[in-house]
Amino acid sequence: MSDHAPAKERLRLWLQLLKLTRQVDAHLRERLRAQFATTLPRFDLMAALSRHPEGLKMSQLSGVLRVSNGNVTGIADRLAEEGLVVRVPVPGDRRAMTLRLTPAGETEFLRQAGEHEAWIDEMLAGVNAADARLMAEKLSAIAAAAEQKEDYHAQ
Repeated sequence: MSDHAPAKERLRLWLQLLKLTRQVDAHLRERLRAQFATTLPRFDLMAALSRHPEGLKMSQLSGVLRVSNGNVTGIADRLAEEGLVVRVPVPGDRRAMTLRLTPAGETEFLRQAGEHEAWIDEMLAGVNAADARLMAEKLSAIAAAAEQKEDYHAQ
């Protein structure tokens, strides 16, 4: 086995992860569009807010979603127009707003999240629960190590 073998295997792993991610992403986008007339970014924003019932500032939401403030603002504007989120002023900071799901937003998100979970379960049905847990743990460890390397190189 050559010195390049581990690098080649890691590259193959990355390519398989990328292929699977793209397949799942495309499937989710299509199902969300067809069944709920919504988009994956809207779903992701509502999911983030559902994990933070106290609400999130727009900058915090951008950080959680790893997208720009501009992207979050446009999505938030449309969700607010539909009555699914509300902007709440931050006490002591006239410029800052916290975004929260409304009761209608919570209900809609739960409806979508149930289907989302079922779609993922259907797509990954060939993976048993123990293997799924093990793979998730390993991928989390890989992600944490990669993030540490990014932080180190950013210094």
